[in-house]
Amino acid sequence: MTKTLVEMAAEIVQAQGSSKSMNIEELQEALKETFSTLQNLQAMETGEAVADTKEQKPAIAPEKSILKNKIICLECGEEFKTLSFKHLQSHDLTRREYRIKYGFSLRQPLCAKALTEKRKKAGKERGIPDALKKSIASRKKAAAAAKKKPATRKTTKK
Repeated sequence: MTKTLVEMAAEIVQAQGSSKSMNIEELQEALKETFSTLQNLQAMETGEAVADTKEQKPAIAPEKSILKNKIICLECGEEFKTLSFKHLQSHDLTRREYRIKYGFSLRQPLCAKALTEKRKKAGKERGIPDALKKSIASRKKAAAAAKKKPATRKTTKK
């Protein structure tokens, strides 16, 4: 007796769930993706038109992809400490395009939260925030002085 696509998808996800810990949402999403993939494979096998897979949904919600000790790439599902330029390039994306595509702030670091905190602490120890404040203040003073001073033209003798 042949198995249905639902039965095959359930067996695959069950095997996957036994090898790594997955919560209910992850199991449901894996089951949907597996079933969809099996449907596409069956359609290709029978020669039917395959549904457009260009518009993919990420495996997990973008806000849940940045965790304490890892970040999960929403394109491929791999786990990293930081999403490097080279990895994103393999998906034909820049960091800016990735942030925009998944709704992140353009200032959002694409690395694990622990790594972000470590970098923030190191920067504070080196005095970067104070140096930045001083630099901004000096730029404002220079800009104010430039506005007060009238522009003078130098004439040259010929």
